[in-house]
Amino acid sequence: MIIEALHTSPMALDRDQHRQLKLQLPITDWRVAGRLNALFVAAVEFADIAREFPIVFVRAGKEADGRDQIAPIAVLGLLANQNLYEKAGEWRASYVPAVLRCYPFCIGRIDAEKFAICVDTAWPGAQAETGAPVFQDDGQPTELLTAMQKHLENLEAEIQRTRLVGQRLQEFDLLREMRFDATLADGSQHSLDGFLTVDEEKMQALPDAVVGQLHREGILGLVHAHWLSMGHMRRLVDWHAERNVKLAPAEAANS
Repeated sequence: MIIEALHTSPMALDRDQHRQLKLQLPITDWRVAGRLNALFVAAVEFADIAREFPIVFVRAGKEADGRDQIAPIAVLGLLANQNLYEKAGEWRASYVPAVLRCYPFCIGRIDAEKFAICVDTAWPGAQAETGAPVFQDDGQPTELLTAMQKHLENLEAEIQRTRLVGQRLQEFDLLREMRFDATLADGSQHSLDGFLTVDEEKMQALPDAVVGQLHREGILGLVHAHWLSMGHMRRLVDWHAERNVKLAPAEAANS
């Protein structure tokens, strides 16, 4: 999965071209993700995500049958290009979502069956003279690359499984448009829309047999994690206000 706001210059790894490539890992400066205001999350990580991030659903293209493709995301900011979980390079949550843990690696799809392992060459840590090598001297992948390839392949499999969750939520017409309205510290109003949430009334109206089926499929637990996670929207409002207060004096000085 290549994310434009994160992987600004992804390049497919080549054992000849990148024989000397070294990466400064682990990542300790997360300013590289400073423009990332939302991030796809896999169903398998809902429990960890829900403890610290708001989870909502979005339309993410079309399925083969023409239906909307639904994807869950963690909301990271209230504005475009704003990541409130990154502060002066530090990551403000104890959990780092799976997609971000792969960075600077990502998967570039060649076609429905083939893919390439890529590295974001724009990341300063990919320009290092010292660090963790990606290839051995004979061109074979190092343990780092082998482990990362397995991680990325597992993540791709989880992405496909997570698509099924969106299909089931649509099948029972459980999604509705969501709008989040907040009053900021200065009294101004801010609205966030374009998201989908699971309608609680529709869930309660489902027949017992369907509820049992969703429970056995693990979807009921995901829905409850989604609902609980929405309390973290208040955290984003507070962090947004905190960041604006700190920006104001600097802006005044510059003017």
